[in-house]
Amino acid sequence: MVKERKFKEIISQYCQVQPENITNSSRFREDLGFSSLDFMSFLGELEDEFDIELEEDKIVNIRTIEEALSLINALKEAG
Repeated sequence: MVKERKFKEIISQYCQVQPENITNSSRFREDLGFSSLDFMSFLGELEDEFDIELEEDKIVNIRTIEEALSLINALKEAG
């Protein structure tokens, strides 16, 4: 299972929100202000940090922190 704290620390590097203020219902674009470039850079960092490979067809519909965590945990479990 992905460490939620580490996940939120990575997110906070791409926005002006502290990790402790990021909730699972936070939306990347609307609440955290992620641009498309930020999101793609963020995904690359997640792949490196958690040793996973994210497929484009699975990430295009990710909107919230909870959705991203669920996908990453599923990939880690399958991996």
